[in-house]
Amino acid sequence: MLVVIPARGGSKGVPGKNIKELGGKPLIQYTIDAAKQIVPDYQIIVSTDSEEIKNIVEKLGLRVPFLRPADLATDKAGSYEVLLHALNFYEKQIKETDKILLLQPTSPFRTAEHIKGALKLYTEDLDMIVSVKETSSNPYYVLREENGDGFLVKSKEGNFIRRQDCPKVWELNGAIYIINTRSLKSKQISEFTKVKKYVMDEVSSHDIDTEMDWKLAKVIAIK
Repeated sequence: MLVVIPARGGSKGVPGKNIKELGGKPLIQYTIDAAKQIVPDYQIIVSTDSEEIKNIVEKLGLRVPFLRPADLATDKAGSYEVLLHALNFYEKQIKETDKILLLQPTSPFRTAEHIKGALKLYTEDLDMIVSVKETSSNPYYVLREENGDGFLVKSKEGNFIRRQDCPKVWELNGAIYIINTRSLKSKQISEFTKVKKYVMDEVSSHDIDTEMDWKLAKVIAIK
């Protein structure tokens, strides 16, 4: 298994967030520490375009084998291309692997125990295991879309009086992706159909994308 931790240098929501200190350590360290409890260091690749991030990661004791090419470091570069780049490097330099564990550094409260739980659900006939949380923004109940006439209509039709009566809906929390490399090499992640969930609680699912997310993370980190 190859673990990929993507850490681009630029960030508009929270500038420099991947190495910004949270609870006394760089944000990315939470993810690196969790990954190290799962696999040996040589199976972990931090994919970054930033010399500063590279230097900080290596001070934490993890070698960064390359800097990501400029075309994979823009706002428009997707996870798919970044994963294929890291996978190609790993399989040429180390060995072939049957699955990739994608861990985003913006999920600091995802632990090694969560990862182990998700790995137990993975089988070779799947495209992916993805971590989720139950969403409170249920499309049957509170979400609305604007139709062609400018009126709000239900995002998903259903005659439910109470939110508790609606079918459960799952929100990708961005914390854990276990991806079949055979699937990755043959199609885009958005085209995966054999996908199963690993459920996490709301606190562990916390993802940092905005300044408000960062402020809440600081509160959670203290507890």
